[in-house]
Amino acid sequence: MDLRRKEKVEKTTEFAERIRKVQGEAVAALMRAQEEMKRQVDRGKREAENWKVGDRVMLSMKDLLFEERPAKILIERYVRPYEVEKAVSKNAVKLKLSAAMKIHPVVNVS
Repeated sequence: MDLRRKEKVEKTTEFAERIRKVQGEAVAALMRAQEEMKRQVDRGKREAENWKVGDRVMLSMKDLLFEERPAKILIERYVRPYEVEKAVSKNAVKLKLSAAMKIHPVVNVS
């Protein structure tokens, strides 16, 4: 058997082992980073409320635009409580709005 060939095989095996070790360390570092990111995101989460038909909620006017109120400072933050007509999902409910509101009745609960 050729001595040079044996050394090449051993060096190749050492290289492969080193690569496996580095790959394992990289996977472990990614898992730690993923766990840390999840922990940071979960810290700000809160449980979603379960809305039922008939519950009354205040509607935020933060992102709604109205032509009759030119100054945003004059718009109320929340308007009267509206009745929940249907719970569409955990994050959305359909409200019984007056015809004058002219917005989509399904709103995000946040």
